[in-house]
Amino acid sequence: MTATATGPVATRMRRLLETALHPTALSLVDESDQHRGHAGHDSRGESHFALTIESGAFTGQSRVARQRLVYAALGDLMTDRVHALTIKARAPGE
Repeated sequence: MTATATGPVATRMRRLLETALHPTALSLVDESDQHRGHAGHDSRGESHFALTIESGAFTGQSRVARQRLVYAALGDLMTDRVHALTIKARAPGE
């Protein structure tokens, strides 16, 4: 079961993404419970996420460039708290 991410890590992720990428659509789902007992699971929770984001910043960018923009926006969270992040990044109209 997946749940809309609302915890402190997810809240910070949303804030960082909104500030850096000004998304027109953003969905962040906490999938951490699906990974209990697996490598990388963090007992504090909020370690595995699925992100769908639409932003004008992605216009003309490759899939890899879009992912790099997301990672840059999230900064230290990607090494400190987030173990896995699935990214679906698109430009408006795609």
